Amino acid sequence: LIVVMFLLAFNANAQGPEAKPKRKYKVVLDAGHGGKDHGTRGSVLREKDVVLKVTLKVGEYLETLTDNIEVIYIRKTDEYSHPAERAKLANEKEADLYVSIHANAMPPGNSHIFGTETYVMGTKNEGRNFEVAKRENSVILLEENYEEIYQGFDPNSPEVNIMFEIMQEAYQENSIFLAQTVEEQFDKRAGRKSRGVKQSSLWVLWNTAMPSVLIELGYLTNPDEEKDLGSKKVQDYLASAIFRSVRDYFKYVESTEN
Repeated sequence: LIVVMFLLAFNANAQGPEAKPKRKYKVVLDAGHGGKDHGTRGSVLREKDVVLKVTLKVGEYLETLTDNIEVIYIRKTDEYSHPAERAKLANEKEADLYVSIHANAMPPGNSHIFGTETYVMGTKNEGRNFEVAKRENSVILLEENYEEIYQGFDPNSPEVNIMFEIMQEAYQENSIFLAQTVEEQFDKRAGRKSRGVKQSSLWVLWNTAMPSVLIELGYLTNPDEEKDLGSKKVQDYLASAIFRSVRDYFKYVESTEN
């Protein structure tokens, strides 16, 4: 009996203290546009279709290759929900991260432009950044009572609402870290041309109470890049890059909290 008790005690000590349970995280994946809002267009592809395929693949990677990240989808089909509802859902779910996925475009005569970009909330709406902000915010104008829904926010104005700026200021450092990680993954692991991290007044980023980024996968107005973005192989590369970025982001968060 004494020998048995000794062995049980030895085994308990050998196993050490009980392992600390992994912290669980929630990430909202927002496939931009949808339904009546087609987003931008190439000669063949529509933004809403391309980004949905990539978004669903990102979610699949997160759900199958991690055990501590819960995925919340804004949409999983071709349906429309306005930006106010997207931000509201993320806030109600108390998400830890918001990732909005889009495809880019340029006016006629600029079809040579290509590459990925990742945006964080910013107040400098100058030049090309303002054009992106106007395009991505323009969905607001589809709402009949948009001035009431969006608290007087004007998607065509370069001026920012100081309230929105303050709301996102606390999350800026982490948002920039994720954005930089995404662009590094696109460049080094997915073989895409990175145009870098940028700041702009994108409404949905201002109104999410968590670190948030808006990813532009490439330019549908560039014929070669449009062809790439229609390729399942390239879509998988892009999704894998975003997956790794989200995974590494949460590792970074844990390292700063310990």
